[in-house]
Amino acid sequence: MKQERITKFIKTEDADHKWYLVDAKDQVLGRLAVKIARIIRGKNKAIFTPNMDTGDFVVVINADKIRMTGKRELQKSYFSYSGYPGGGKFRSFSEVISKKPEFVIETAVKGMLPKTRLGKKIIKKLKVYAGENHPHTAQKPEVLSL
Repeated sequence: MKQERITKFIKTEDADHKWYLVDAKDQVLGRLAVKIARIIRGKNKAIFTPNMDTGDFVVVINADKIRMTGKRELQKSYFSYSGYPGGGKFRSFSEVISKKPEFVIETAVKGMLPKTRLGKKIIKKLKVYAGENHPHTAQKPEVLSL
């Protein structure tokens, strides 16, 4: 008798969503962002399904203490465009990290996720904070060392 091979697809409701706490102090931005993107997408689980949200929540603290290698801190810039002629703005990494350090990590992780409706849903699982304190202690996040 032939054995049937069935691909099992898991529903979003059936996935167990955990909470993880990541300390970004003295971490390299790109390497940290890759690991966070894998966790919130759910690729680190055996039940990963590309079209479902099977990932976990990640809380990142100390976003203001993140670093880059080499000359990247001087060379990296962020571009925004208002839609008006001449409305383009370039901001350096040091300028952005001093004003809004959460933006740096959020942008790096967002660039590694799919550019679809699912990607917009998944990025909401990332919670980034500049300092040590965060309001997610009730979820009891596991400390994740990356």
